[in-house]
Order: sequence, then C-alpha cells, then structure tokens
Amino acid sequence: MRSAVRRRLLALGFALLASAATAADYRAPRTSFGAPSLEGVWTNSSVTTLQRPATFKALVASDVEEAALVDGFRKAVGQANAAFVDPSKPAPPVVETAPQADIVETDMHLARVRGEYRTSAIVDPSDGRIPFTEAGRQAVKAANRETYDDPESRPTSERCLIGVGSPDGPPMINTAFNSNYQIVQTPDYVAINIEMNHAARVIRLAGRRHIPEAIRPWMGDSFGWWDGDTLVVETANLNPQGAIHTVGGGFAYSPRGRLTERFTRVANDRILYEFTVDDPVNFTRPWSGQIPLRATKGPIYEYACHEGNYSLPNALAGARAQEREAEAARPTASPSR
Repeated sequence: MRSAVRRRLLALGFALLASAATAADYRAPRTSFGAPSLEGVWTNSSVTTLQRPATFKALVASDVEEAALVDGFRKAVGQANAAFVDPSKPAPPVVETAPQADIVETDMHLARVRGEYRTSAIVDPSDGRIPFTEAGRQAVKAANRETYDDPESRPTSERCLIGVGSPDGPPMINTAFNSNYQIVQTPDYVAINIEMNHAARVIRLAGRRHIPEAIRPWMGDSFGWWDGDTLVVETANLNPQGAIHTVGGGFAYSPRGRLTERFTRVANDRILYEFTVDDPVNFTRPWSGQIPLRATKGPIYEYACHEGNYSLPNALAGARAQEREAEAARPTASPSR
C-alpha cells in the first residue's frame, strides 16, 4: 500500500517537474516584424477577487476549497435567477448552438496561475490585502461617495467613462461580464481593445518619456518596452478620479501613483499578466498582483454604453424635485413676537 502511494507521489512530482520545464522552455510566437506575439482575443474572467477574502488564509486554494467556492457561487446565482422567473410562463426554447458559445460571460472558478488556484490577484503582501495609508483609505471613501449635486459627482462607470469593475484599469481587473480583450501589435505600438465600455489602451514603444503631468487621461499615460519575451509597461499621469472599483473593495491613485505591468505569453493559450502599484501617498509600500489571461475566440462584442449618459439630466432633476419636496414639508418657524 505504501509503495503504491509512493509511486503515485513520485509520478506526480515528475509530472510537475516536466510541466515546469515545459513552461521554462516555452518561446512565444513572433509577429511578422519579429516581436514576441501577444496578439489575439483573451479573457481574464474568474471569481478570484483583487483582495483575498477572509474565508481564505493562503494565496493558493486546495481543490476542496475551490470546489466548495464554486458550489456556493452556483447556488447563489441559481437563487438569484429563480427570483426573476415567472412560474406561470412556459420554459424558454432550447438553443442547440449559439454564436460565440465558447465565450463564457463568467468563469465560475478561481483563477489558475502555474496550475494553482489563486484566492486573490494580490500576491504581495502575503496577506493579499492592499496596504493602505490613512490618506489611501480616505481616497477610497471619496471615490465611493456619490451625490446628485452635479454630473461630475456621479460614478465614472455610470457616465460611461470607465468600465464597471475596472476591467480597463490599469491594472486590468477581472469582472463578472464582458471580460474580453483584443491585443493588436505594430512595431511602434501595442493596442488593447477592452470589450467593456469599448475602451482602448494604446501603449507606445518608442521613447520612455511621459506626457506633461497636467494631462491625466482616465487610464493614465503608458509606454512600454520588451524585456526578452515580456512586454513591460510603465504608466504614470494616473487620474485621481479614475479610481479602481472592484469586488471586495478598490483603491484610488494619488498624483504620484505609478504602475508597472508585465505581459508574458507563457503558453499558446495563456498570458501571465503581472502588475505592481507604487504610490507612496496612498500605500505604505508597493504591492503586486497576478491575473491570468486565457485565449478565447472572438470577435469582441460591441458594448453599447449610453454615451453621454442621456438619463443623467433626469436623475439630477429627480434629486432637485426631492429636495423641493423636503423643503416644502419642513415646518415653518413661528414668527417671534
């Protein structure tokens, strides 16, 4: 019995070593102009969140933990869907095949990096949590504060400026839907078409100088270079209003924030996306994460956000009406004698 167990463990060990050797020996395909190719359509969909939930104590989850999480998510989704089902209506027709059926809106599993189930995108610090300063905590509160005072105080995702869940980033966070990306390369640029919100990042490869500090695009200003087969991207000029909103709590940048990303094609169907956030105002130390990108078939769906948010005047007008009603209901002070 013991010898059989020993043989199985040895076989597993040799398989892991062989897998590691294969990954180390992998060489990314080349574009027509000789650069490592990241081109294709990719998805980062998973239920792994940016920060580690309290239910997990380590970065890597066991098969049992992952199975329990998946079961819990499926039950929760089933209960939520059942709440919107009208039992008096007949069942919908069965669709044998559907266009783009391989594109899954949400992968109900934890993300896998190097064959391991990951409980958080953050890998450093080891607790999987963002190391906020007090200024960083206050910046998050300010980013989440919603009022109806004016158009600019409404959420950026509501105004179609930034995608829901911050898939555009940077960093590019996995979300529950529209989690697809298309990467296109030229000798001088790498462009990332982000399905949600129809956003596009254009990373220039010529010159390592940022635009003037006063110009702060929603996704910052990015330039990149090749380190072997890895695309390294540095982003600065991050917009403080372009906060990262995601499941489990996000964060905001100060004007001193910088981000370094690394895109490494580790297999024909996999890119390892790594990032490090460095902002001495909002964080006590730099912190880093990893998110896998998996190949998927396209094309990218059109994401028809209501450009200019045509409903926003109605929302603001409704708030003004509520204010008038509250003012009219307020007791009138008796005149003094």
